[in-house]
Amino acid sequence: MYYYPLQPPYFLLVLGLFVALTSGLALSGTLKLVVEDWRVNSTEKSQPISSSRKQLLFPFLGITVGVCFFVSCGLEIFGFPNILALGIGLPLSLLTCLLIWVQLGSMLTYAERRGMKSLDLDSLS
Repeated sequence: MYYYPLQPPYFLLVLGLFVALTSGLALSGTLKLVVEDWRVNSTEKSQPISSSRKQLLFPFLGITVGVCFFVSCGLEIFGFPNILALGIGLPLSLLTCLLIWVQLGSMLTYAERRGMKSLDLDSLS
């Protein structure tokens, strides 16, 4: 016996992708503003890293929600039952986004301590 939903959640799949992409653009813009603020105020004490993380949290949560919708609905479209699609999609998405958030925080901390020049991979001389 095969499971095939009568009405696959194509709309929710597209909505999740749209939310993730628009939140990604917002995160990119916010991150550029934070880095520009660090560059301009490098002589003075600029915003602490915790304040920068607070600014980045809302767009990042938007990405997380969008990715959760996208993965769960994608699994459901390919024939997974609703509960199983959520049971696989949510932990997978949340764990991935959590690891990316930790990596982003460590990169921001590293850049704050050593400066932005330390992250330039093109000039490894």
